[in-house]
Amino acid sequence: MESTDQAGIPPVKLSEKSTFSFRCHKDVPCFTKCCYGINIMLTPYDIIRLKNRLQMTSEEFLAMYTTPQLLEKTDLPVVTLKMLGDVEGEPACPFVRPEGCLVYSDRPTTCRYYPIGVGTLNHKEPDEEGFYFFVNEPHCRGFEEDHQWTVADWREDQVVDVYDDVNALWTELLVRKRSIPANIMLTQKTKNMFFTASYDIDRFRRFVFESSFLEIYHLDKAEIERIRNDELALLNLSFRWLNWLLFKQGEFQMNEGAAMKRSSAGKPETTA
Repeated sequence: MESTDQAGIPPVKLSEKSTFSFRCHKDVPCFTKCCYGINIMLTPYDIIRLKNRLQMTSEEFLAMYTTPQLLEKTDLPVVTLKMLGDVEGEPACPFVRPEGCLVYSDRPTTCRYYPIGVGTLNHKEPDEEGFYFFVNEPHCRGFEEDHQWTVADWREDQVVDVYDDVNALWTELLVRKRSIPANIMLTQKTKNMFFTASYDIDRFRRFVFESSFLEIYHLDKAEIERIRNDELALLNLSFRWLNWLLFKQGEFQMNEGAAMKRSSAGKPETTA
């Protein structure tokens, strides 16, 4: 980060008690400028909110609106929001219009945090101070507005706690994988599993209910009903499964008898 910028906002480390002035509205000269020339990594919950808003399957949304890439230092596949072609000289978010955001109530986590950035990937405990910083963009005039916030107030106003809570275990997976030496690489099969379980919730549902997943992995009847009818419960299952798959950690249980029986029968390993 540069030491100074045209907006005059210093690059300082912020806590939830830090205060700042900011407001974004249609009369600010830079309105929607933050939606151009950007790189937005989407979280699993972002995908669910957006694909449901657009009444699409997760597969359709991923194909139409995202670009896959490997997250630096983790070798894990993630997706970014696919920008449109040249709009006013820069690639633009597909949902931005002159009057604002078409999906504002379901906008991604990164957009909700703006103009605040999160300094660490790890999920914050309730009694733990966060590490934040300003996203210093010279064009932003929102800092010149007179509305005062603390970082905590801003987080509450933008409902980011809901997003952070849903994504908590997934975020911890990224942090844990980043701590593993870079020369320990994942197989393509494992990357595909991670991608499906993280982002393609509709395909993951088919994987759970139409493959031998429920024979090999132990889930009680109550949880099976929850994941059948609740996407967030299914998403939580996917995170727990990834935690077990990648690190053999967590309470996820494997039915060893069913797995051995399947293996002895010469059937292929269950994958996503």
